[in-house]
Amino acid sequence: MFKKLFGFGKKEEKPVEVEVDDVQLEDTTEEIIEDNTEDLVQQVEDQDDSSEVDFSETVESISEAETNEAVDENVNETKETMVVEEESETIQTETIEEYVEPPKKKSFFGKLMDGLNKTRKGITDQIDNLLNNYGEIDDDLFEELEEILIMADVGMNTTMKIIDALREELVVRKIKDASLVKDVLHDVLESFLTEDYDSELKIDPSPAIILVIGVNGAGKTTSIGKMAHRFKSEGKTVLMAAADTFRAAAIDQLKVWGDRVDVNVISHSEGSDPAAVIFDGIQAAKARNVDVLICDTAGRLHNKKNLMNELAKIFKVIEREYPEAVREVLLVLDATTGQNAIQQAKLFKETADITGIVLTKLDGTAKGGVVLAVNDELSIPVKMIGVGEGMQDLQSFDPKNFVKALMDA
Repeated sequence: MFKKLFGFGKKEEKPVEVEVDDVQLEDTTEEIIEDNTEDLVQQVEDQDDSSEVDFSETVESISEAETNEAVDENVNETKETMVVEEESETIQTETIEEYVEPPKKKSFFGKLMDGLNKTRKGITDQIDNLLNNYGEIDDDLFEELEEILIMADVGMNTTMKIIDALREELVVRKIKDASLVKDVLHDVLESFLTEDYDSELKIDPSPAIILVIGVNGAGKTTSIGKMAHRFKSEGKTVLMAAADTFRAAAIDQLKVWGDRVDVNVISHSEGSDPAAVIFDGIQAAKARNVDVLICDTAGRLHNKKNLMNELAKIFKVIEREYPEAVREVLLVLDATTGQNAIQQAKLFKETADITGIVLTKLDGTAKGGVVLAVNDELSIPVKMIGVGEGMQDLQSFDPKNFVKALMDA
């Protein structure tokens, strides 16, 4: 009866399209109410005048329902848009940050840690495994420690000295627990390398001259190039002299490094007198007021007599022409050759007054214990070490940092 009275079954209602906006919401709601009210009034007038109908509640119901539905729909769409935009902005920000952020450069100690990775696995990792199998300290433990050190090319004599020092220190500290041996060994190795040990490279005050010797393949020319780069980056003026005149392509290789690090190279033709090259290098260094003159010199061991004569002649030229210069004589050794490097050093020591060792290719060997053997058997300090192929990977040798990186402390 109610549907017939109002005509809902006769006339199809048109859907009301409502645009909801924060500003227009109030006006839109009034328009919906007004339109529906006019339709209802018209329908009532067409019916019996005696019919009394209270349609205010119906109008309110219709207007409120449709308005709320439109508002909810608009609000939901707005929320979805905001969420999508926020997610998009977050993704874009993360992508930009990931792209823009430069890679972090490793510190010198970080590079040293990486460079000693193979040696650390050969020594420290095995020591950790060994100590985990022992409760108390006994002779078997020391024997196995000796074997680990010898396998890392520490050398028999040096290993025995380290083990004896370790035994004494454990007694002094009254330590019987095997788990504490590693910390004591760390202190023993540090003391072993730092006692009466001067690893500083002497190039101050300027002028300074560095003579670099070593067998072919040890990394002599590469080390010279990296040294030149380092000194130059420290603000020093540098000059190089190609006095290894008998090795094929040695002069060309040094010139390549000279171009790479933007340092001039004094050279003669292949087979020339090395002392003559040194003489010209000194004169050029004086004329240009150079801070450091680096000389690539003899690299032969097959004839010690000729080597001795060649080096003696070079030293005479330096003493006569450049007496005011601070002098370093560096021997380059390949760490991957282990105990063979020790034998090379002993032969070179017979022919030259070596002031320091440059130990290359430590990153490519598990036998980095040779550093300890060089220090002990030769009484020549290691002054620089190569821990990678990069230009910055030839580092000054710091005994404390070396032991820390080796023992992963």
